[in-house]
Amino acid sequence: EVASTLNKIGNLSYEMGDLDAAMKYYVHGLKVERAVLDQDHPHIMVTLTNIAQIHKQKGDYMSAMRNYREVHRMQARVYGKGHIDVAATLSSMGLMQYQLKDYSAAFDLYQEALRIRRDVYGEDHVDVASTLNSIGLVLFKQELFEVAKQCFMESLRIRRKLLGPDHRDVAILWYNIATIFLEMGEDEEAMKYYKETLRVERIALGTEHQDVVLTLQHMGQVHQQRGELDGALSYFREALDIEFRKHGKNHTAVAKTLNLIGNIHLQKAQVEECMRCYTEASRIYRHCGQSDDSLVIAGYNFYGLSKLHPECAPLA
Repeated sequence: EVASTLNKIGNLSYEMGDLDAAMKYYVHGLKVERAVLDQDHPHIMVTLTNIAQIHKQKGDYMSAMRNYREVHRMQARVYGKGHIDVAATLSSMGLMQYQLKDYSAAFDLYQEALRIRRDVYGEDHVDVASTLNSIGLVLFKQELFEVAKQCFMESLRIRRKLLGPDHRDVAILWYNIATIFLEMGEDEEAMKYYKETLRVERIALGTEHQDVVLTLQHMGQVHQQRGELDGALSYFREALDIEFRKHGKNHTAVAKTLNLIGNIHLQKAQVEECMRCYTEASRIYRHCGQSDDSLVIAGYNFYGLSKLHPECAPLA
């Protein structure tokens, strides 16, 4: 009873965003549970998982990993290695290794989680799709783009079948596939998938969601890479209009998009427009307590820019 009450208070603290208080109650509850319950009792597993969640939220991935490993050992002893709860813990461990940039370890953990979920659920289940997406992200980080794309495509197939074509989770897969094509230098394919991402996001999330802004920016960057500067400018301005409405004129998100627009004007050698964007972005960064170093001038030093884009030489 005492442990249950402590865990309930911990849950309440967690929901209110007070992670330190939640941790205190969970740790106290765990101590009581270990004193009165069997060492592999399910309540202990739940409390250890809650503690791991707080470590994860606070960015302490090593501590979270230790808790998840202990839960995994207990689950394997009690339920067997092929139990669906084991798969959930393996996925959590995979995410911790991903955050720690140990992509090989993350891949192995996600692969085992995928095997269990396919054995239990079959091929077409949302958890199978989620695990395939996670594996795709790991492979993307390892620059194994073709294999990553296959994982994303299979995840997309399952999610469209189960969730419908206009679900937010479907948009995530369109976006991931588009980004793969962008990294592979296949701009036309990237643009096709970004357009579908944008269509679904606007339906599922509304026209002014931050994910919509991010997709618009990526579409602008595709045009920029192709030298289609007017097209890039159009997408960046659309993103900027949304950010103005959402955040007002003194937000770092606005500054970053102004920076992108300034870079386009720089490439077009449009001095006044370029300097107006950079000056306003710089003002916003200072207003928000950040330095002018946050400003990225087209990703070049000025000499390099003038060599790559001779039309910019006067401004550079």
